[in-house]
Amino acid sequence: MLALLVPLALLVGCGGDEGSSNKDTTKPATENTTEAKSFVLYTGRDEELIGPIIAAFEKESGVKVDVRYGNSAEMAAQLLEEGDSTPADAFLSQEVGAIGALADADLLGDLPAATVERAEVRFRPVEGTKWVGVTARSRVIAYNPEMLETAGVPVPTGVEDLTDPTYEGMVAMVPTNASFQAFITAFRITKGEEAAKAWLEAMIANGTNTTFENNGDVLEAVNSGDVAIGLINHYYWARHENRDQLDVKLVFPAGDDPGGLVNATAIGVTKSGAENSAALAFAEFLLSKQGQEHFVNETWEYPVVASVADPTGVPPLSDLEGPRFDLADLSSLEQTQALLGELGLLG
Repeated sequence: MLALLVPLALLVGCGGDEGSSNKDTTKPATENTTEAKSFVLYTGRDEELIGPIIAAFEKESGVKVDVRYGNSAEMAAQLLEEGDSTPADAFLSQEVGAIGALADADLLGDLPAATVERAEVRFRPVEGTKWVGVTARSRVIAYNPEMLETAGVPVPTGVEDLTDPTYEGMVAMVPTNASFQAFITAFRITKGEEAAKAWLEAMIANGTNTTFENNGDVLEAVNSGDVAIGLINHYYWARHENRDQLDVKLVFPAGDDPGGLVNATAIGVTKSGAENSAALAFAEFLLSKQGQEHFVNETWEYPVVASVADPTGVPPLSDLEGPRFDLADLSSLEQTQALLGELGLLG
């Protein structure tokens, strides 16, 4: 059995390309009849974000979803521990890394190819059908323009700028967050282990604030002037109820800057879940027009189906850059957490 991740006590808070068939599924996929009337879902997404779409699926399909919430690392670790005897039929992860680790451990069954092929190429496996992206999000640099102007410092263009002494004590990040850990994993993959470690060490030396519990707290701190810059996901800003009144702007890092990572939430089914028609119908529903538009309109994440329009007020998904690689490689999360633990950023 693979050992995924550091002890769970350290994980509290972890809370495009063409080629897709891109079927415009006007009617929900759940109009297809399902023999099974229930399934067990493990999810690393917050109930506030995923609960409404689960309720919509239950209403459309008549299927009962037994949901078990946690953070993605906890759920993946539990699935690894349970192995083939897990009661779970499906796993909806906050990011691809955790679900990729399960695929590496040969604990996932296959989704229908037609379901996987609805997603754009960059949000599905290079080979096979063990998982599929459901929504996309971009890492961004949130900043308070007035604070930077008062301090006489330029707006950063990427995360590697932030180690400069110019930004000493001005930045906040959340090492326990799953999306931050995915960003560091992407840093390791694309820039190398030593470069990622050197960046983290330089950020620590530059007085980076790592005391915030989540990205939402970081956004509020940047807005209130408690900190000038924060590393978050785009949708924390985009879905804020008072977005137009926020004193916060975003930088979407360009080129191959790891700070511009475009990651995805993802779903996979266990081997037993691959035989459960209700679990397969749920995956299909998430990639239906109704499911994709729900995420765009309610969580302000990017759709992974090209025929569904992007959220307003943010750059189009097609304009976003960031490092390009097989998102399944984010499964090396364990090494990232070991690095963060070594540097005192977890615990």
